[in-house]
Amino acid sequence: MGRDLSALFDPVSVAVVGASDDPAKYGHAIAAQAVRADGRRPVHMVNRRGGTVLGRPVAPSLSAIGEPVDLAVVSVPAAGFEDAVDEALRCGARAIVAITAGFAETGEAGRTRQQAVAERVRAAGAVMVGPNCLGIADNTTDLFLASDTFTPGGVALLSQSGNLALELQLRFRPHGLGFSRFVSLGNQADVTLVDLLADCARHEGTRAIAVYAEDFGDGRAFAEAAADAGKPVVLLTAGRGDASARSAQSHTGALTTSADVVSAACRDAGVELVATPRELTVALAALSGGRRATGHRVAVLTDGGGHGVVAADAVEAAGLAVPELREPTRRRLREALWEQSAVANPVDLAGMGEQDPGSYAETVAALLAAEEVDSVLMTGYFGGYAAADGGLGGGGAALAAGEQEAARLIAARHRATAKPVVVQSMYPESPTCRTLAAAGIPVFTATEDAARALAATAPVGRLTGVTPLPRPASPLRESGYLETRRALEEAGVAFPAAREVHDEAELLAVAEEFAGPYVLKALHLLHKSDAGGVALGLAGTGELLAAFREMRARLGASSCSVEAMADLTDGIELIVGVNRDPRFGPVAMVGLGGVLAEALHDVAFTLAPVSADRAETLLRGLRTAALLDGVRGRPPVDVAAAAKAVETITAFAAAHPEIAEIEVNPLLVRPDGVLALDSRAVLA
Repeated sequence: MGRDLSALFDPVSVAVVGASDDPAKYGHAIAAQAVRADGRRPVHMVNRRGGTVLGRPVAPSLSAIGEPVDLAVVSVPAAGFEDAVDEALRCGARAIVAITAGFAETGEAGRTRQQAVAERVRAAGAVMVGPNCLGIADNTTDLFLASDTFTPGGVALLSQSGNLALELQLRFRPHGLGFSRFVSLGNQADVTLVDLLADCARHEGTRAIAVYAEDFGDGRAFAEAAADAGKPVVLLTAGRGDASARSAQSHTGALTTSADVVSAACRDAGVELVATPRELTVALAALSGGRRATGHRVAVLTDGGGHGVVAADAVEAAGLAVPELREPTRRRLREALWEQSAVANPVDLAGMGEQDPGSYAETVAALLAAEEVDSVLMTGYFGGYAAADGGLGGGGAALAAGEQEAARLIAARHRATAKPVVVQSMYPESPTCRTLAAAGIPVFTATEDAARALAATAPVGRLTGVTPLPRPASPLRESGYLETRRALEEAGVAFPAAREVHDEAELLAVAEEFAGPYVLKALHLLHKSDAGGVALGLAGTGELLAAFREMRARLGASSCSVEAMADLTDGIELIVGVNRDPRFGPVAMVGLGGVLAEALHDVAFTLAPVSADRAETLLRGLRTAALLDGVRGRPPVDVAAAAKAVETITAFAAAHPEIAEIEVNPLLVRPDGVLALDSRAVLA
């Protein structure tokens, strides 16, 4: 069930420690908000100077209140913070909201102080949000302990930014969205994002969860909690650049950026990932009503060709499809519209809306009834007739009334179906568009926002969730090529025959064990191919010996690996790797491999370990996936065997937390199975 946060969101009583009559102090803003719900629970003001705050008597300490305090908001200077928390715990506080700053965000000394306080809070059986936070609010329990007022609604916002909450408040308003809860995360010394996410998932007043996070703490636990939430989770995060890849020592590490990791975790967990507050609002407007499309096929309806073409392009750019409508649907549309209307998709009323606004409603009804349509986007002038309200000549009032009736019919049809409908209008604030919005139909000014909203409702394929990590295996002590290869072979990954040689006598003895052609690899190099430490296709003993001598002279190789040359005929080279992210744990990468892996950059990511089914889905989703099924007369390769190898490699990596990076590159996939041709690992 997760941690009990009931005292945090619905306390029996509240005390504001550091309450002030000085408007410049945060203790004043918190106090002013707290007293708004004075009838719901006792609200006490505490300040060591006594006196009054907001005309209310002030206790000089929590102890002086004379009764238990369930939740204490602590907004005092950092020097007095620990004493205030300790007193709150002595007075029976089950929850603390720590506004005070000056802890982990200031350096190691502050982190140590913060950790000590958090340990005392947990030892007392209490919970603490912060420190260095801006407060919390719960509109469903009349708890107002932040500096601002939040419009009630169904969205819980968990944020590391207070200003972002204020921006979202403004952006939400046109869409009828509001907040069930707001929590400023602060330093997450005790109560974490994961704790709050799990609690909001259980909260009846919350329909969707919005998160702004720069530091996930335990990112894997966040993904697990989001996957189990049972409600839409929309994430806005920052710092998803490629800085984490700069020190990578493998292709896998170099190709894996923070953005890839976060995107993979969100996709696995079913989290809607957005890049801006505007996009977050768009996604929530689409998702908070609980509608999900069953496919990616969008019907576009317009009363002007230009809007229709622009909308169709935006829909396709958002990853959706605008298919031609089938003949039964076209026939129904022809019966409802006039001759010049286009009925293929986009559906263009071609001016009929001005003659008969009811044609909008008839067309929406036909499109929602069509089996080949999963969602509808209406774009263009709708809303303009009511906005003009008599300004279109003598028939203006009639057109406005007709459009209002059409809006009511569209709203009724929307309520009768589960398919999403979104609207882009030049007049989003018109009475007719407000009728649609009140019925739960999102209305946007920008075409790209309407398309993005539909993309948020579209299915993302079979959600995999987050596979639990296996129990740690005995750690690797050495990460050299042969040691890594040997460990992977024991796990079930097939390699060609290989022997380590240190001198010419050993090399000649190996040449007697198996026939050529041979591969020779210098063993002291991590990136052997880049340094010329790999010789391929050595036909016999003479060529093998010559390559050995040249490699020793040029590279100073103290030992080499002699290997049987694999048959590359009809094979495809893949790369399979795992990079251990400090927040999300092991992250798997699969893609087109070989020496051009970084140049081609045709790769896909997911949290490890990866099942064979999931691995095959990733492989089939590559840009070059057609190669796997054979092209230009080449036979198809054994994709199932490749997927099984991915499963084995990623399970091995997930069971070895001491490995920072590991990859098999290339993994040769042939029509008759797979063979790992090279591997490397980097210990943490």
